[in-house]
Amino acid sequence: MASHLPPDTQAEIGKITSGNSIWDSFLEYIVKRGHAIPDSVMTRDKSIAYQSNIEVQDVLLHVHQSDPESAMVAERLLDIDEGIQEWRYRHVKMVERTIGKKAGTGGSSGVEYLASTLFNPVFKDLWEIRSRF
Repeated sequence: MASHLPPDTQAEIGKITSGNSIWDSFLEYIVKRGHAIPDSVMTRDKSIAYQSNIEVQDVLLHVHQSDPESAMVAERLLDIDEGIQEWRYRHVKMVERTIGKKAGTGGSSGVEYLASTLFNPVFKDLWEIRSRF
C-alpha cells in the first residue's frame, strides 16, 4: 500500500504499524482488568492485521456482563468505529458527487472501491457480540 512512498517513509510506516494498535491496547487493558485473552492473540505478529476471534468475543461478552468499566471502554470504541463508518459513507458520497464513477486519484476504482469499505468495521469482535447479549 505504501510502495509508492520513499523508502524512509515506508520504513517509518512499517515501524508504526508493527506496534500496538488501539485494539491491541484495548486487549492489554482487558487483560490488566483480570480477563484472559488467548496468548495466541496477545503474542501474534502485530504487523499482520488482526482477524476476528471467537475466543476473544467470548471474553468480550463476559466483560460486558461482569465489568461495567471495561464495557464502557468497549462501547466508546464502538462509538469511534461507528463514526468511522459514517465518515466513510459521507466520503463515498462526496467522491461520487465530485468525480462520479471515474478512477480514484490513488489508482483505485474510485467510488466502487470506497463503497466496498463501508461495512468493514474496525472493531469487528465488538460488533459480533451484539447478537449475543
